[in-house]
Amino acid sequence: MNYDIIIVGAGLVGLATAYQTKLKNPASKILILEKENNVAAHQSGHNSGVIHSGIYYKPGSLKAKNCIEGYNSIINFAKEYGINYDLCGKIIVATSQEELPLLDNIYKRGIDNGLQNLKYLSREEFREIEPHCEGVKAIKVPQTGIIDYPGIADKIKEHFEELGGEIRFNNEVKNIIDNNDEIIVTTAASEFRTKKLISCAGLYSDKVTTMTNNKNDVIIIPFRGEYYKIKDEKKHLVRHLIYPIPDPNFPFLGVHFTRMIDGNIEAGPNAVLAFRKEGYRFFDFDFNETMQTLLWPGFRKIVAKYGKTGLGEMHRSLSKAAFTKALQKLLPEIQENDLVPGGAGVRAQACDRNGNLIDDFDIVKNGNIIHVRNAPSPAATSCLSIGKKISKLVEN
Repeated sequence: MNYDIIIVGAGLVGLATAYQTKLKNPASKILILEKENNVAAHQSGHNSGVIHSGIYYKPGSLKAKNCIEGYNSIINFAKEYGINYDLCGKIIVATSQEELPLLDNIYKRGIDNGLQNLKYLSREEFREIEPHCEGVKAIKVPQTGIIDYPGIADKIKEHFEELGGEIRFNNEVKNIIDNNDEIIVTTAASEFRTKKLISCAGLYSDKVTTMTNNKNDVIIIPFRGEYYKIKDEKKHLVRHLIYPIPDPNFPFLGVHFTRMIDGNIEAGPNAVLAFRKEGYRFFDFDFNETMQTLLWPGFRKIVAKYGKTGLGEMHRSLSKAAFTKALQKLLPEIQENDLVPGGAGVRAQACDRNGNLIDDFDIVKNGNIIHVRNAPSPAATSCLSIGKKISKLVEN
């Protein structure tokens, strides 16, 4: 039960961190503790399966740096180990003249982040790629793709174990005691001792962080993203990936169309406040987790800032007609009866006391403990890069 390093969480970030750290320190005894009975059980296995290009992110941010590096790493990993992926590209579409300045901002960010072969497309040009799409102008992003992220997670787990790493499932962390030279980790099943600890706990990153830092100044607010699938007979309406211009007043990308690696077409997601951190259905509810959100000082400021937009998202969650109307901005031919219920994911969004939704990756180190407090999209694309960054922090 004694280890050199314990990692909390077997999502993509936790797995990649363990794998990269083991590669750099082959003799280290490394353990991953996971509360579920398998890897990638939540965010890593409930996302849209997109390989992100890095076009949206502030130049110089951790998101931008890690997405570009992670993009190349994840593709090379998939090539080497036979993971299914497709760099099919996407278009980002302005549906009105008013959105053109926002489209220009996105294009400039892409150039600043080093993306090559970005191309403006007229309506006639983008309809050659997506003939059923409507709008006034678009950007073609050739770097965007789709991939089997659960397959990536399984393969990283396999290699980590081949290197001598250990994973214990059904071990939810209940407490962490930091004695400086030794850290004691208590789970529902056992007690473990380690020299160093890294938490990559996703939706529960705030809870695990607070175990070693009662002055933690951020909490995770869960936002559920719901998807519809397009019926087989209407799949021809979407060839690749079609994205809208994101609402600058809301920190999410908006509903879009994604061709999945299994051949299905997904439409979504919205972004609805969830009343349980692992609440994949509208009426999933946990009293304590809901009260943590509602009583957080920053939450009231979020309501003041995003309340109207948030109510619109909730309306689309309850009304298929409203969801369809949002999709029709990009794809006028799509109808309610073309959509069947798909899956849902829950995004772990860190929020500080001032009501700021933290936009960048947030990784804090204190002594022999590292906490990944915020790792939203594009964390899946960036996982191998994030893991390498954390492995360097471990060494230092």
